[in-house]
Amino acid sequence: MVVRMRSTRSHTRNRRAHHALKIRQFVACAKCGAENLPHMVCSNCGNYNGRVIIDVKARLEKREKTRSKKEAATEENK
Repeated sequence: MVVRMRSTRSHTRNRRAHHALKIRQFVACAKCGAENLPHMVCSNCGNYNGRVIIDVKARLEKREKTRSKKEAATEENK
């Protein structure tokens, strides 16, 4: 590397000034009070902006159903 092409420590550090991680800001859900990221659907109750976006109960039931099917399949293979 040629000396004239070298970037100084100050230039390097100025470039890296924006590489720091920022602290995540959380807001409380209006319905259930759980903490979640702003402008995102609440993972606890599935509400956003006063509306139900995700039916959490149905999602959990579906997850349990698929989990039980997987367990049954693994037991049959043993």
